[in-house]
Amino acid sequence: MESNFDIKSFVSKVGETVSVKGKEVTDKAKDFAEKANLKSQIRTCEEVIKKNYIEIGKLYYESHALEPGEDYEEYFRAIANAKNAINELEDKIDQI
Repeated sequence: MESNFDIKSFVSKVGETVSVKGKEVTDKAKDFAEKANLKSQIRTCEEVIKKNYIEIGKLYYESHALEPGEDYEEYFRAIANAKNAINELEDKIDQI
């Protein structure tokens, strides 16, 4: 009785499959890590943009506090109101 089943061939095919799947998993892990790294860099760039927008706004506010211009009056008023509220709250804290 001769068997058509070749154990060496079977083991070889299993080994090849494991090797191919292992490489796929490794490649996917590398891709995931690279994407995560790139997304982190994007967030860092977005933070730089946000911080610089804030600084531009502060500089504009400081240089135009007396004449904000029609487009900015609402924002300047909101800032002034918030500053007044802070002062009042600090006074209350001092009184405690």
